[in-house]
Amino acid sequence: MKEYVVLIVGDADRWWTTMSDEERAAGYAVYGRFGEELEKRGHTVTGGAELHRTSTAKTIRAGGGPVTDGPFAESAESVGGFYQVRTDDLDDLMECCRMLAELGDGIEVRPVVTDEDRAS
Repeated sequence: MKEYVVLIVGDADRWWTTMSDEERAAGYAVYGRFGEELEKRGHTVTGGAELHRTSTAKTIRAGGGPVTDGPFAESAESVGGFYQVRTDDLDDLMECCRMLAELGDGIEVRPVVTDEDRAS
C-alpha cells in the first residue's frame, strides 16, 4: 500500500471567523462522513489533524533568521488540516476527497516519500 497526505487548502480561518455554529457543525459532519467513507472503501487513515488558525503560526523564513508570528506569506489560502491515508486505490481516494472539496476548500493529495523512493 502507498501512503498519501490529503491537504485541505483554503481559507482556514473562515471556520472560526465567518461561519455560524450551525454551518461549522454541518462542515464537521461532512468530515466525519469522509472518514467513515474512507474506512468503508478500504482506505486506512494513519494520521491527520485540523490546524489552528493561521494567526497562531510561528515562522522562520527560508535562509534562517528570527522566529516571527504568523504564517509564512500573506495569502488567502493556507493548509487548514490534513489526513495521512494508506491505500492501494488512489483514484478511489480522490473520489472520496470530492466530499471535502464540495465544502469549498481545495484538496491536494501527495504521495509520501518512502525509504524505497530514496533508494532509487
